[in-house]
Amino acid sequence: MGIGAGRTPFAEQVESLLSAGGPLPIVAAGDPVLRQGAEPFDGQLEPALLARFVETLRLTMRAAPGVGLAAVQVGVALRIAVIEDPAPVPDEVREARGRVPQPFRVLVNPVYEPVGDARAAFFEGCLSVPGWQAVVSRHAAVRLTGADEHGRALDEEFRGWPARIVQHETDHLDGTLYLDSAEPRSLSSNRAMTERWGQPTPDRAAEALGFSLD
Repeated sequence: MGIGAGRTPFAEQVESLLSAGGPLPIVAAGDPVLRQGAEPFDGQLEPALLARFVETLRLTMRAAPGVGLAAVQVGVALRIAVIEDPAPVPDEVREARGRVPQPFRVLVNPVYEPVGDARAAFFEGCLSVPGWQAVVSRHAAVRLTGADEHGRALDEEFRGWPARIVQHETDHLDGTLYLDSAEPRSLSSNRAMTERWGQPTPDRAAEALGFSLD
């Protein structure tokens, strides 16, 4: 990551966002920033401002609450995302979904590629599509490359639920929402999820709502 000279429009935008203090507003589906794709990060924010922005992304993600947040979700079209998952779930859910704790991580210019052919289908939601969840089939394992907020190279394999999280957040930076690849018949309100589809796998929902998990 290089360090740009002088102030950039991104720096001015981020300074303005941070001036309000506290968690940032999350952009909802329908805003063009979620569909345009993000610009690779190459020093548009100087290190101190980047650190403040990353900390505010963390604050915003935790307040939502969520397990990941991309910069575009707060209206900043830079290729930066954060993830964190304490995974406070029952053992049966942990086993079925491969949901294991993930420490706070910053992903800069992330790119993923599948590892093997295996896929897994589970309900997922999005902070930019509040109130709804749907089943998405994703790669069961991915190789993620990029860097952290200090410019240190990232080249790591993720499996299970962590693989789902990094795919979801990286897709945001490409202008893609999870609904683009979701099973339409699975779309369920959060209320329906609480009352009907809280099982470790979506098998019962697939049978009742009439969709395939293949």
